Amino acid sequence: MSSNSTPNSISIFQTKKEQQIPITMVTAYDYTSAAIADAAGMDTILVGDSLGMVMLGHPNTLQVNMDMMIYHSKCVSQAATKAFVISDMPFLSYQVSVEDAVRNAGKLVSDGGVDAVKLEGGMDFLPVINAILRAGIPVMGHLGLTPQSVLQLGGFKMQARLADQALKLLDDAFSLQEAGCFSIVLESIPSNLAAYVSKQLQIPTIGIGAGNQCDGQVLVWHDVLGLLNNFRPSFAKAYDDLHGRITEALQTYQNEVKERTFPAEQHCRDMEESEWQMFLHEAQHMEE
Repeated sequence: MSSNSTPNSISIFQTKKEQQIPITMVTAYDYTSAAIADAAGMDTILVGDSLGMVMLGHPNTLQVNMDMMIYHSKCVSQAATKAFVISDMPFLSYQVSVEDAVRNAGKLVSDGGVDAVKLEGGMDFLPVINAILRAGIPVMGHLGLTPQSVLQLGGFKMQARLADQALKLLDDAFSLQEAGCFSIVLESIPSNLAAYVSKQLQIPTIGIGAGNQCDGQVLVWHDVLGLLNNFRPSFAKAYDDLHGRITEALQTYQNEVKERTFPAEQHCRDMEESEWQMFLHEAQHMEE
């Protein structure tokens, strides 16, 4: 953790936007990962519904529900003493009704312990966003590739590649800003469009697959660390190969167990000799 132990507040987003200092964000889904991200000095941690894919093995995020998000949010928020914690609102937690949306956002804050919520969609969700904000809960927007709409989009594809689509995204971004969102995630859109939108907005943008001119970046924990070897988005960069290193460590452990070289003497403790002799004496009587 940083030497400055004051927890990050929502103001860090606007401050860094104004100072042109990129905002750092990574996902985390459990106590240990969040503690490491916090100690590394990440500005903010996102409890993403991507947990459905990287933690639970689903093909998309649509199977993730509120109980799951509350559970994982609580794990992360208990570890993050410095980072600002945001939770995704999962599929159907805010699309059904405004009342459901406010109630579920409130649960993520009160039960999950997060500082803010993130939801996908543009001006169609302004009534929901306005209601959550009236309840005193900060909202982060999410435009471009919106994973909860993956069935409608026909897969995880780059969005806003045509002029009319780009204009719609810009219009949505202005609408979210005007509604009171403190930041917007821009996912899988052309880099030049993301740069343009970021310059036009007064609130910061967080990019993922949207080039390096957004006001910040977010990546999935497993992608950053190279934990999965079966898939990695083309826009993601692995800063380590933990899948390979962990596999090697487990194989070494397994071999040492089979060879009885682990546990070694330094990992073991025997009874005190007097107690051991007393045990043997009494045990022999038990065997007679």
